[in-house]
Amino acid sequence: MSLDCILSVRGVARRVAAGLAVVVAVAALQSPAVAAEEPDLVFRRSTVFKWLSPNDKLATYGLDDPEVDGVACHFTVPEKGGFKGWLGLAEEVSDISLACRQIGPIRFKKKFEQGEDVFRQRRSLFFKKMQIVRGCDVKRNVLVYMVYSDRIIEGSPKNSTSSVPIMPWGGSDAIQRCADFVEK
Repeated sequence: MSLDCILSVRGVARRVAAGLAVVVAVAALQSPAVAAEEPDLVFRRSTVFKWLSPNDKLATYGLDDPEVDGVACHFTVPEKGGFKGWLGLAEEVSDISLACRQIGPIRFKKKFEQGEDVFRQRRSLFFKKMQIVRGCDVKRNVLVYMVYSDRIIEGSPKNSTSSVPIMPWGGSDAIQRCADFVEK
């Protein structure tokens, strides 16, 4: 092998190594950042049958708001099947539904910002993520949750919103006002 070929191969190897370093760095930045614990899988249903690889599915998950006791959210996301989905390489679509409800006395653990992340999850190998955020409708004393997905460059207008009116839970439950816990 000539010296030019060896140098050329070394140059390609360096570029590949540099490219892998960039991929690892981007993946670390785009790793599934989670404000809440991992959601609990409630159930999955197949929507598209595939012969030799996993089916496309709809999956419903449940999670508790990490900063507000007494609120749980359920969301349904499409999960790509096929070999790309099985390997985690498929980009998931942005069709996500959301429902949040009061499941006990509502107690705020700390102050929060309007639009604060409740949960985030990666929806593609690098650049797309799903987010559930929380806000407070001060006038109506209602917690408002929104789910959407975005990319580094562009997001999707597809979203879903759910409202949780803060109501008493039991005879002696004092109602907290979300306005008292919104950072200004």
